[in-house]
Amino acid sequence: MNYFESFKLDEIYPLKDYKVSEAEILEFANKYDPQSYHTDPIAAAESPFGSLIASGWHTAAIFMRMQCDSFLNQSHCLGSPGIDRLRWIAPVRPGDSLHGENKIIQLRQSKSKPDRGIVQSGVSIYNQSNELVMTLETTAFFLRRPQ
Repeated sequence: MNYFESFKLDEIYPLKDYKVSEAEILEFANKYDPQSYHTDPIAAAESPFGSLIASGWHTAAIFMRMQCDSFLNQSHCLGSPGIDRLRWIAPVRPGDSLHGENKIIQLRQSKSKPDRGIVQSGVSIYNQSNELVMTLETTAFFLRRPQ
């Protein structure tokens, strides 16, 4: 299990691949982002995107799954105060296979809670053609290794 001290500046954590299905795009969008280019393949074909695309919020949720499967669930993560600089660069389409990386960009000890540290990461998510589809920066709290 990774503690705060396990992370090193500029270290890159590859994120496990995730295949996006049309069914999950439709399910997510119908529930949370019911815009026609996310929910209606016919209307989406006539949109500027030319086909059905995933909601950006769905792509962000997929990233979270990739992050948990890749390393968060094997760590002493205590949650996050939020993300910064979220950008949706290119659409995610049915059948896309996403992969990515999480690069450690800053490490600091908490001033108010000495039992934890703060890890900031730069994240890049790509499709199967290595086209960048999303970027963001995360901040998370991790327990420090017991003395």
